Amino acid sequence: MRRSKVERQRLLRETIQHTPFITDEALAKEFSVSIQTIRLDRMELSIPELRERIKSVANVQWNETVKALPLDEVIGEVIDLELDERAISILDIKPEHVFSRNKIARGHHIFAQANSLAVAVINDELALTAKSELKFTRQVKEGERVIAKATVEGKNEKGLTIVQVSSYVEKEIVFTGFFHMYQSNEQKGEL
Repeated sequence: MRRSKVERQRLLRETIQHTPFITDEALAKEFSVSIQTIRLDRMELSIPELRERIKSVANVQWNETVKALPLDEVIGEVIDLELDERAISILDIKPEHVFSRNKIARGHHIFAQANSLAVAVINDELALTAKSELKFTRQVKEGERVIAKATVEGKNEKGLTIVQVSSYVEKEIVFTGFFHMYQSNEQKGEL
């Protein structure tokens, strides 16, 4: 369905407001136009590119709150964080993340995204992974976007904080992990 430029730009603005982390490629598909058209529309509307939208949201909301590690040390880009509750990060799989022979992501990148998110969600100066239980459910390929969602589940019988991380490509789960996190003594009873 062909839309006028004004209507397309109005819908583009609304779409980005509702889904701020949508890619130009996904927008181009949704509106049946070229990626270049989307980029030009965004420029006219003064809407920054995805990476800049993510960075501005992350810098404003979380730089002062993440305690266990600097935000720039989290693998992937954190787009949502509520300490001791939940966190979400995005990792775009690029050539440096895959085996050159088959373009499949190396598992340690998927694990690192999940593990660093589990550390970041802990409201403590010290958060270390004591144990993890992992399951990879399908391979991830170059060009795919992995969205990791961490949820703090509570404490286990040893007093370790359990963080569940599920990673998705589109709506398909590709990885699940349970991370048993050690925290410094001051924070153990406050979760």
